[in-house]
Amino acid sequence: MANIGYVTMTLALVLALYASFVSVLGAQRRMSELVVSSRNAAFGVAALITGAVCILEYLLITGDYQTEYVYEVSNRAAPLFYRVTALWGGQSGSLLFWSWLLSLMTTFAIAQKWHSMRLMMPYMIATTQITVAFFLWLVVFIANPFAQTPIIPPDGAGLNPLLRHFGMAIHPPMLYMGFVSFVVPYAFAIAALITHQTSDIWTRTTRRWTLTAWLFLSMGLLLGMWWAYDVLGWGGYWGWDPVENASLIPWLIATPFLHSVVMQENRGMLKRWNMALIILTFCLVIEGTFLTRSGILSSVHSFSQSPIGPLFLVFISIMFAISLYLFITRWNELHSENELDGLVSRESFFLLNNLVFVGLAIIVWWGTHYPLFSEAIVGEKIIVGAPFYEQTTAPLWGVILLMMGIVPVITWRKTSLQKMGRSLVWSIIVAVAVMVALYFGIGLKIGGAVLGFGLCAFALTTILIEYGRGVQVRHRKGESYPVALMTLIGRNRRRYGGYLIHIGTILIAIGIIGSRFYQVETQRNLAIGNSMTIHSDFTGTYTLTYKGLREGDSPDDRIITEAVMDITYNGSPAGQLVPVREYFVVQEQPMTIPAKRSTLRDDLYVILAGWEGQGETATFKAFINPLINWLWIGGFVFILGTVVAAWPTMQEHRERVAAPFGVAVK
Repeated sequence: MANIGYVTMTLALVLALYASFVSVLGAQRRMSELVVSSRNAAFGVAALITGAVCILEYLLITGDYQTEYVYEVSNRAAPLFYRVTALWGGQSGSLLFWSWLLSLMTTFAIAQKWHSMRLMMPYMIATTQITVAFFLWLVVFIANPFAQTPIIPPDGAGLNPLLRHFGMAIHPPMLYMGFVSFVVPYAFAIAALITHQTSDIWTRTTRRWTLTAWLFLSMGLLLGMWWAYDVLGWGGYWGWDPVENASLIPWLIATPFLHSVVMQENRGMLKRWNMALIILTFCLVIEGTFLTRSGILSSVHSFSQSPIGPLFLVFISIMFAISLYLFITRWNELHSENELDGLVSRESFFLLNNLVFVGLAIIVWWGTHYPLFSEAIVGEKIIVGAPFYEQTTAPLWGVILLMMGIVPVITWRKTSLQKMGRSLVWSIIVAVAVMVALYFGIGLKIGGAVLGFGLCAFALTTILIEYGRGVQVRHRKGESYPVALMTLIGRNRRRYGGYLIHIGTILIAIGIIGSRFYQVETQRNLAIGNSMTIHSDFTGTYTLTYKGLREGDSPDDRIITEAVMDITYNGSPAGQLVPVREYFVVQEQPMTIPAKRSTLRDDLYVILAGWEGQGETATFKAFINPLINWLWIGGFVFILGTVVAAWPTMQEHRERVAAPFGVAVK
């Protein structure tokens, strides 16, 4: 089976190279038969990689430990769920998984746009298949997941215990889906440059693909934060880790692209800027994959040192050079059709939004790569810590919140300051009232946090007023308020879905501000029956009483130890918490699983750090994380808003049903 899997991957590589060559040849010679052949070859690539993935999954599930990859990431004691998800638990398997998702996404895009984008299609096929071929080259010649050992081990080494979590089972697929989906708009952008189709046709064609890619990447980031918070046991969710940053940077470039394409479609502006952003997004996606897989930066998320790093750099350099050449040679064709009519206009604020996001991306990119630069210059890796990122990015995030509250009330072309001021009166009043109440009423004295909450209140009020105005207009026409709200969103999904995304962002900001500025931490060693107290001026006082250790249910290769703690909040009983320590026998590695008491107000987050003897005494670390759950609520609203914005209209849905997989509608 392993040999069949390897042959299948090799055939897929040959077919991908064939598709990329024949598609260009067919376009140059105007031979439609060759272009059709390249399309069918791309479909064949997806089918062959699917076969290879199925074979590897079979080997993982059945425990063929003579296959090196299966030995490294699986063992007999692992539950079936984690044997299946071990496909992306190691270097070579995750590269095959990456190739598979990319082939599926590009195949679907080719089928969907085959008749509507015939002029661009050959070059789109070539671009996507070259990218598929690169990853297949890695798994065939460098990181072969079907490589065999000379002997058959009795059992496998098992999956890294850090990955034995539901969040890590779904976090990588979401992240990979986001990464590979961005190849589609990039491929259409390159095809548009080659064919001189430099109007907004490529942005309109790829708008939903870009939103889908952004959606998956956003979900991947949020799930990664949840995993870090739920498993790593340090009381936080984002540590500015290099691999975390490698996923965030493309998101920071793709976000302004989604905003600026609106300007290109509505006003014929920022054509050069949009082309540059999508090229940069693609290159950063590949570079982020390189940082994760090369092992050149230390991270809890990254793979070990690998020879694939130089190959990634060569591929990035080649693709960037080709893109830059096309971009420069089509520079004059990408001129804007209009100019800014006024400083206070939606166009100018969209442009400012773009510059702020690009500024954020530059800061995060620089901090992430600084250890490499410092090692090259002074011979020592100097790590940039979280304070650098927080101090440099916080003001820019504040500007983004401010713009969220202003942009909905200004129009295209030009808006007077007086009109803008009148529209923002209530937002300003609410923001000031919130800051005064927090500072003088509750007694929150951290100026940055109070200002942040005020900006959140300002932006949220503006958006809710916009919703209220629209709903009120429809209600006057006889619709009930719920029906009016649903109809309002359904009639303009792009606008009101965008507002939902902004609401989600504001809620996320509230969770981040509360947990970042007002987190409280303490650590105590307790004997059975003793108590520890942790107090937060923001939320109140918790008392934790240690009741002893007990053995938990250990269904597989784990030894589970649980600590029982009685909890009171402000003197009243608040239930029990049971922090857990798991010991993985095969890997000889412990895992700390925190216990949480979650409310909308805060999380009480408790870790069993260690114990003595039979648990006569134990050491606990406790955190109070104020407002942390608004981050997860905001993430849900954020994802919902993106789905609403990307959801096709009824007309688009009818056309898609009438024309499945590229069948022309008569």
